[in-house]
Amino acid sequence: MSPTPERAARAEHRWPAVAALLVAIVLYALLPSSFLPELRYTAVAIAALMFIPLIAVNPLRFHRQTKWSRRLSVGQVLFLGAANLVALVQLVYELVHADKSDGPGLLLAAAQVWITNVIVFALIYWEMDRGGPVTRTQAKRTDLPRADFRFPQDEDHDAVREVAVRSSNTSDWTASYVDYLYFSASNSMAFSPTDAMPLSHRAKLLMLIESFAGFVILALVIARAVSLLG
Repeated sequence: MSPTPERAARAEHRWPAVAALLVAIVLYALLPSSFLPELRYTAVAIAALMFIPLIAVNPLRFHRQTKWSRRLSVGQVLFLGAANLVALVQLVYELVHADKSDGPGLLLAAAQVWITNVIVFALIYWEMDRGGPVTRTQAKRTDLPRADFRFPQDEDHDAVREVAVRSSNTSDWTASYVDYLYFSASNSMAFSPTDAMPLSHRAKLLMLIESFAGFVILALVIARAVSLLG
């Protein structure tokens, strides 16, 4: 991959994704002790170990990518996503066997699982769409893989000037982690796409899983926990 100087200078900062990943790992690690502690701490340790070589490849900005770093970064977020879905199943189990005194703890656990779910799915979308954070900014537009999501900026080139100036066609705009985080949070709360639209089957299936998990947490788990508070 040989980026143009302009595109090389636009490599995405690592810190937003790193901060989000650390928040997700900490929230997952701090789940109640009844949430399969051996499995949970093992998952946290594995995720942290996978993180070290990825930082070494791109410590500040996403300039470089190898086959192994690409597989490792995708594997890391998929692993965390699967681990958090296991925590969701455990949360439902805890609710079934909960009594009134467990209400506050279950509310907190539900919030932890939901926030982790939003962050991790945002990371999955971010890693998946158009080849990931390195390819999106370093490859030429003509060399980008097919898009999994269509953002408003991808079709704003014929809008009024102050809107069109930020379009993909005019400014060579590409989505960053914050864009996927907003999209993930919207999908988890509204149970449907908002500003961005899924284009591929895999994107739609992932959104379906996230929406269902969000529905279980928000509509069922939290409702049950609130009833325990009463």
